[in-house]
Formats: sequence, C-alpha cells, structure tokens
Amino acid sequence: MGSRRAVAPDPRMDDRLMPAALVEQEEDEDEDESSDTCSTDRATVPTFDVPYFRYIDEEGTEEEGEEEGWCSSRSLSSIEEEDSSDSSVSHRYAAVPAAPERVLEHLLGHLRLDEEQKSPQSRETESVLDDFLLTYPVFMSTSDLCQALLGHYCSKKGQMKEEGRDTLLRKRKVLHLLSQWSSQCTDLPQDDEHAKIFLKTLYRNVLDDLYEFPSLEKDLKELQKLLRMQRRHTVDESSPQKKNKALSHQLSLKENWHPVRGAQRERKEVLCRVDVTVDSYVSVRTHSEVSVQELLRTVAERLDCAEDDMVLMDATYPGEKVLLQSDQCVFSSSLGAAERLLVCRRDLTDIMSPFTDNGHQRSVRMLSMNTWDVAVSLTNCDWSLFSNVHEQELVHFTLSRDASAGHTVALEQLLQRCNETQQWVMTEVLLCTTLCKRVQLFKKFIKIAAHCKAQRNLNSFFAIIMGLNSPAVSRLTQTLEKVPGKFRKLFSELESLTDPSLNHKAYRDAFRKMKSPKIPFLPLLLKDITFIHEGNKTFLDNLVNFDKLHMIADTVRIIRQCRTDHMGNMLSQKDSVEVRTYINYLHVIDNQQTLFELSHRLEPRT
Repeated sequence: MGSRRAVAPDPRMDDRLMPAALVEQEEDEDEDESSDTCSTDRATVPTFDVPYFRYIDEEGTEEEGEEEGWCSSRSLSSIEEEDSSDSSVSHRYAAVPAAPERVLEHLLGHLRLDEEQKSPQSRETESVLDDFLLTYPVFMSTSDLCQALLGHYCSKKGQMKEEGRDTLLRKRKVLHLLSQWSSQCTDLPQDDEHAKIFLKTLYRNVLDDLYEFPSLEKDLKELQKLLRMQRRHTVDESSPQKKNKALSHQLSLKENWHPVRGAQRERKEVLCRVDVTVDSYVSVRTHSEVSVQELLRTVAERLDCAEDDMVLMDATYPGEKVLLQSDQCVFSSSLGAAERLLVCRRDLTDIMSPFTDNGHQRSVRMLSMNTWDVAVSLTNCDWSLFSNVHEQELVHFTLSRDASAGHTVALEQLLQRCNETQQWVMTEVLLCTTLCKRVQLFKKFIKIAAHCKAQRNLNSFFAIIMGLNSPAVSRLTQTLEKVPGKFRKLFSELESLTDPSLNHKAYRDAFRKMKSPKIPFLPLLLKDITFIHEGNKTFLDNLVNFDKLHMIADTVRIIRQCRTDHMGNMLSQKDSVEVRTYINYLHVIDNQQTLFELSHRLEPRT
C-alpha cells in the first residue's frame, strides 16, 4: 500500500499521449488539428474522458498543445487490466491547480445527475469525487471547502434566457456534492462550526431560488434533513395558494426554518478510564450520558467492593481533586480534557493497595469462562467501536492529532481498546501466582486468539498475541515449558501472522483472503497512510498531487470494504451476559515497571 510513490508529470514525454476519443463534440472540433499528427501512426483505441484529472499512462504522456491538461486519456487495455486485477496500479492521477475554487470548478463541471449517472464517465467522476471528499483535509480546510461551495452556488455566469438551465444544473450539482459529503460525514453539521454557518447560509440561498427554480424543492428537502429542520405549516391542497405552490412553499419555509428543539441527545458509546491505583485502572464501556452513580456501581461490581464506601474524584495533573456528585453527568463540560477520573474511599484513601506492595491475590475468573464466548464478546465490542469509525478519521489522525481534536474520537477509542486488550492479557497472566493456573491461562488465551481469527477480528487477535509476546510475559520460561506442545505449535502458527517482515506480508495475505465483514488491525492501516503522506509531496510546483490523494483514499476505503457484506451478515453474535460484563469492564495494569516487578516475582532472574 505504502510502497507506491507519486510521480510528477514528465515534460519530456508530452508528445506521446493519445487524446481521448469519447469527448464532447465541441472539444473534438477544437482538438482535431492537434490530434491528427498523433493518430496517424497508430490505431484508434476507445478511451474514456475522466473529468479534470489527467492520467499518466506508463506508455504515454500528455499532448503539448493540450489546454492545461484538464481532459484525460485512459486506454481500453488499461481499463481491462484494472478490472481484471481489481486494482488502480495501472494509472496515476496527475496534479491539478491547488486553488480549491479551481478544483471544485472542474469537479462540478463534470458531475452527472439523474439519468446521466449510469454512464462510464459518471462512474469515473463519482470515484474522483469520493477520493476528493475523503482526502480534501490534506490540502484544504473545511472552511475553505464550505466557502468554495457557497461561492459556486451563488455565482452568476450569464443573463441570457437559455443559461437558466445551466444555472439550475450548477446549483443542483453543488447540492449533490453536499449530499455526498454529508453521507460520508453524518456528524459534520453538529461538530464543525464552519459547516453550521455554511449550511444555514446555503439553506437561505436555496429558499430564495425556490421561486425561480421550483425543481430545487427535492434538494431542499434533503438539505432540511441535513439541518434537522421541520416545517410547521404546509400548503392546503384545496387552498388558492396551491396555484403558486413554489412561492407559498418558499414563504412557509422561510417563516419556519429552525432546528428541531427538545430532541433527545444522541447517546454515543464511550470508553471511560477510571483510575483505581497508581498503576492500574478499570476501562468501562458505557455511554456518553452516564452518571457518576451509575459509573461507581459498575466499578464496584468489577472490583467486588462496596459501592456506599466509594466516591468519584475529578483529579487534575497539578494534584487538585474535585469530588463529583452522584447525580452529575460524568462527561459534562465541567470535566476538562486534561483531567482524569479517580475512584477512592469516602475518607479519600486508596480503595486498593498498589500491586507492587504485596503479593496481590485475586480469583482467576477467566478459567471458568468459555473461550469462544470470550472471543465473541471481544468481537462484539470491537465491531461496535469499529462501526462508529468514520473513514476520514484516519486522514485526520495521520495529519495531526492536535489539529484534529474532536475529529478522531471513534478511531482513538478503537486504538485504546486494542491497547487495553493487550494490557489485560498481560495483567491476567502476571497476577496469577499459581503455576498450573498460569499454564491454563496461557492455553485459554491461545485458544481465544485462534477464535478471534476465526471470527475475522484481527484487532483483538493482534492484541492478544502481542500481550503474550510482551517482554514481561515472554520471559516466563518455566510457565511456557509447561504449556502442551500442540498449544505451543498453535501459538507459533498464530504468531507468524504478526511477523512484520516484508511489510507484514503474512498478515496482508491472510487479511486479503478473509471475507467481509471483518475487523482489520488499525495501527497497520495508519502506518500505511503515514508512509504515503510522509513519502510523497502534497504539492508539486503549486499543483495538488492527486496521485498521493488517490493512494490515501484507496487505503482509507479498506475500512468501507471491511464493513460491507452483500449477504447482510454482521460480525456481532449473541454472547454470554456474564462474559460480556467481564469483557466490557476490564481491570488492567498499564505501568510497565509494575508488570516487570510482578513478572520477576513469579520467576526470579537466575
């Protein structure tokens, strides 16, 4: 994925590119002169015109006299090669002018609507549009995109009567692009201030245009859904106003365009970290509206402690602690991003002693659980988090974590869950002080990893294997020697899939053969996008390097492919309530020094 490199157009090869054959009549007339010299020495091959992007073919380049290279040329053989191999290696995007208005002008100019959407050109355009919407944050901000869209919608390009249809078409194309954008980023209006202002301004402009262009009413309804608006007054079928339905509809909407009030807030799934000791915490899978009392009840059940003797503190890094009231919402605006949650007794003493203070004993509940049920609960949890990850979050995460605050919440939660699963495996093994039970735990985790692979959950699969391969666990040679040979052989086979040699070839081959739906190992996808981003320039001579953006979009679309299942099946399965509760509330040690101390207590260095 990350090995393909973006290449700038080579001016030395400009005399070898054959012009497109399937283009508009006007373009044919303009290009007849320049194309004759190129077509005399070779047979004419049907090609498709791809809007405003140039494709650099391996055996040809652009015509020197071609106008800024805004058309494209792809041979039929290259298209057949792409279809047969199901890849886009046979072509590369060339750069286009970097100004967002210029990019959008050509993109909107080649969009196809309604009956034109089934044409090959339209499919190519939709593919380019998808690339653009997934990767535009690489070279422009959301504010720039909103401004450019609004500018294209409001621009006036002529006063002649027959140009009215062109004006309507341009406006509908802007609204179509917005519809595609909102379908890819459903929470955009709520989370981005620039988008909110843009949508409200665009809404007013569409209302103003409704009298002149009544056919915009359908697009207006889509925009209403996006803005979560509600019409309070409708036109009576028997009223005289029906004669001028467009005008009355416009006035009605103008009077009543406002967001629906009193709607119930969406309860998003979150992973809440509650510190228990200086070296451990409980990870609670809950919802964004959870109260302090509800969270304390969950933690008390997980730790087998009395809820009445527990309080929840809001601890800041300078050392200040604030007591949270039982009826308070945990994720309220009063809880800052730089703060953490800490549970302690009412006398403000630690509810548990650190694991390094004594030989900490606790019952090994894992040994009584069915390994398949544990794998199912892990997969259900991961699938729920993975389903909430938006494709563009991978791009935001790669560009800059600080600049993308708030845009990568779901992705960060899935990555957090992967880390917690790894730490949970290490914690369970290192807190088991009995050798025979520790051997049984090894066998359990090896079987759970195998079940996760069978359930196509490579996120938890990697986490479990990495937990067993961690330095604090892998040094337990006495324990590993007691593990039966067939389990050691199985572990070796599973471990081979995590081999990083040849750019994780073993994992990539196995992942490619798996049917969807499936959960990929997200850190590797982020690594691929990072290599593409860091290894290729975003701008080449002031032009946007769309070859780079296409490679990023192809990698990001793996998320979409993993969640697509034409049979309608889901990865989620029915699981045990007891196991689900245990998996949703993991008690883990995240201090590496503590883990090593526990490891050396179990098997001292000789």
